Amino acid sequence: MGVSSPKNMNAIRIDHVAIWVRDLERMREFYVTMLGATSGERYENRRTGLRSYFLSFGAGARVEIMSRPASKIESKSESSAFGYAHVALRLGSRKNVDEAVSRLEGQNLAVLSRPRVTGDGYYEAAFDDPEGNRIELVEY
Repeated sequence: MGVSSPKNMNAIRIDHVAIWVRDLERMREFYVTMLGATSGERYENRRTGLRSYFLSFGAGARVEIMSRPASKIESKSESSAFGYAHVALRLGSRKNVDEAVSRLEGQNLAVLSRPRVTGDGYYEAAFDDPEGNRIELVEY
């Protein structure tokens, strides 16, 4: 028996991906400088200690980077990345992927896989950001 979904569910798109970081300001600067993100204003919840920025990469792609004092972490899911694999950022062209990789290498960041066409047809490269979060840069 097949599973069906309501027709309006076809319009669902991922709004953003959130990443816990240790150094919020350093990571904000990294994504703005190295990948051209536009940063929103810093959000702070004084009760919980949560601080975050939404970073926009154009065409609706957004990443929220979040931090909280260790004493305020409430659950294991907030302190580990279990189940997290990577975030893929669409850069729009092979040239943009190549240029981003050059900028990363210019800052002595290890590129884990150089730009290439994968078996499923993606032109991509991968690296870990300064806090070890896996990021893929893709053409489309």
